[in-house]
Amino acid sequence: MTTPPKFAVRIHQGGYDFPYIRDLAVRADALGYHAVSLYDLLGIPTLECWTTLAVLAAQTRRIHLIPLTLANLYRHPATLAKMAATLSVISGGRLTLGIGAGGGERDHRAYGIPYPPMPQRAAMLDEAVQLIRLLWTGERVSFDGSYYRLDNAICQPAPSPPPPILIGGHGERHLLRVAAARADITNMSADMTIPDHRAKRQVLATHCRAAGRPIADIQTSHNARIFIAKDAPALDALLRQQAARQNVSPTEFTASLGNAIVGTPQQCAAQLQSYIDYGIRYFFLLFPEPIAAAHLELFATEVMPQFG
Repeated sequence: MTTPPKFAVRIHQGGYDFPYIRDLAVRADALGYHAVSLYDLLGIPTLECWTTLAVLAAQTRRIHLIPLTLANLYRHPATLAKMAATLSVISGGRLTLGIGAGGGERDHRAYGIPYPPMPQRAAMLDEAVQLIRLLWTGERVSFDGSYYRLDNAICQPAPSPPPPILIGGHGERHLLRVAAARADITNMSADMTIPDHRAKRQVLATHCRAAGRPIADIQTSHNARIFIAKDAPALDALLRQQAARQNVSPTEFTASLGNAIVGTPQQCAAQLQSYIDYGIRYFFLLFPEPIAAAHLELFATEVMPQFG
């Protein structure tokens, strides 16, 4: 039996106050979305990712919570393992741990966090995920890596089952090698085409063979900007509104949409179906900002039921 796709609401929380974020998460929960995600940035006016997710866990009942994605160097991975275990336990297992090597050099430098070259950051991420998984067993852990060391550490209560680990990033030499060895889910660029996914998946397969791991163990997710409206006139109004927000002409804005999901509910479903036919079952949806409850509801009531 084919697994139904999972749809997550991707919230870029910069500029939103907490009541707004809370209301979006609560509404997405009630509408049946699988997950809600927040980004992990320091150097812009925004609520911190992890703290906000922890509060959302208490405000929601069913929806999964995903940092998309944590910068590994912002938090020691042993501390993060404890934080993640706690959030998983108190939320009833609703955490997916999204983590990456950290792409924002300016934020790292501004906050006094070292920012080594990409090969080292990838190696640090690889070690971080290893020790996180070890700590989640609930057993005593001693770890002697090149970057991290633990001496008889323990993480209890341990999450059961352990949260899935999503690794974010699309670098073919380093990040995908780490993902091949450690990830349950990968997350790459926005609006990728199916040929884009296929090419990245082939690189991932090569790394999986080197790691001695079946690529079937790793789920691919897709980031999609989505512009949905009930009919053609409403869609035209939405695109004009978004063009005005970006101070460009409607023609320029429409041309910039590329491989975004755009249209009426039926048109959006047809575009998503091509990715589902390829084998993708996990979608992170970026609705137009500011995210409107009406758009969340339209997608949930008119598109999601078409996929079971």
